[in-house]
Parts: sequence; C-alpha cells; structure tokens
Amino acid sequence: MTVSGALATSLVPEPASALVQPSERYFRKMSSFDDPHPMDVMARKEDFQLLRMTLRRIKRVQKLVGYGNFNLLNFDDMLKVARSYTSVERFTRAELAFLEKLFYVDASTYGFYGTKVLRNLTDNVDRKITARVRGTGQRIFSGRALERYERIKRAVGPDLVLTSGVRSIVKQLYLFMRKAERAEGNLSLASRSLAPPGYSFHAIGDFDVGKRGLGGANFTDAFARTDVYRRLVDLGFVEMRYPQRNLFGVRFEPWHIRVA
Repeated sequence: MTVSGALATSLVPEPASALVQPSERYFRKMSSFDDPHPMDVMARKEDFQLLRMTLRRIKRVQKLVGYGNFNLLNFDDMLKVARSYTSVERFTRAELAFLEKLFYVDASTYGFYGTKVLRNLTDNVDRKITARVRGTGQRIFSGRALERYERIKRAVGPDLVLTSGVRSIVKQLYLFMRKAERAEGNLSLASRSLAPPGYSFHAIGDFDVGKRGLGGANFTDAFARTDVYRRLVDLGFVEMRYPQRNLFGVRFEPWHIRVA
C-alpha cells in the first residue's frame, strides 16, 4: 500500500532508537497512543478513500455471515460470500490489491515491532480446533488456550469474561482498517492499538479477558483498576503480550492474555 512519507525511510530513526535504546520520547508516544505524532505514517488521500470503500464492503460481509462466524472467516471465503450475494457484491481489483498490500507490508514501517505469525493472506483458522465459549459469542483455541482460560475463570470467578478470542486474518483486517479510518488514515496510530493483519497472536492462541459489565472500557486502562485484574495479578495469571513500557510499539494491554 502506498503511504505518504516513503515507507522505506519515514520511520527509520524512531524504530532504531525504540528497539535498541528506547527513549522517553518513545514511551511518551506509547502512553499517548491515541494521539497523532509527527513521525506517524499516513495513508495517502487515494489510499484512504480505498480503505473506506473496502471497509464498507467487509462490514456488509460481517453483517451477512454474523459476528461469531466472522471471527473465523478466511479470506477466500470472504471473497466467495461477496461474489454470491448482491447485498455485498464482489471486491474490485483495486480493493483486492489494497488488501494484499495492507497484509504484506512490513509493519515496522508503522512503528510496530511485533512478530508476524501468519505469512499468507489466505491462511485460515480451522474451526475444528476451536471451542465456543458459552455466553460470549467468542471461540477460543482448544487445548492450551482453552485450558488456560478455564483455569483463570475458575480461580477469578464469574466476574471474569472472555472479551475476544480467535481472530482470523479477515477479522484483524477489519479491526485494523476500522481503527485507521477513525484515525483519518493514520496507520501508525492504528498500529499502536491493534496489531496489523498477520501480526495478531489471536490467530494462534492468545485471548482477551475483562470484567463483566464493564463493556468497552475493558479495552482501556480502566480494566487495570478493576478487582478482576487485581485477582489476575495476585493469582499469578498475568502473562501479558504487551506489558507496560514494552518495545513492540504497542500500548499497554492488561487484558491480553499470552498463550502462544
């Protein structure tokens, strides 16, 4: 995807300092993750318009297949749904090229330094190795992830809920693009809150938890001030993917449980 500021050079000084000798400027940027910063990578005007059009089509797919199914939907099946229903209509060549470039771009150009866990846009999640968690609308990977969640749930009690489980590439594309749209095309700002598509560990095992009744605030620092979080800490269950003052270019995520 074409972005302003030349992808290959626009963030070179900041990533180097962030990875080797993180400065207080880097940590201030992470603490104000939802604010724009001078070195942020912005989508060009034409790319931003394409992002918005493509996102609207993906939203129509989500509405058609249902939110639960959408979490596991793979890229090929999304295209099949679009071709098969006039309420969605097939993705244009320009939209497909946009999605491909968005997936394959090196996320470090945004200032995100996590590991890419899925290498191909068409990689899919096998529903057979996931389990539905009753009352959440979410699925979680069977085996280690499910066992860890159930152990945490038993220990912490009924106030702990699963807020986000398995996410396919399509779901992560949707979340990242939605954040970028709300940020007026600021891709770096989006990557400070959401792993770019292909980089999310939700695709291979991680999951998010929250406090029942807290709603969207479960995905804010407010969760770290709840009794549920304190119990997670006291019981030794907190092994976060993105702790405070991490060097991944990502905000503090006290709700994100590391499994993979």
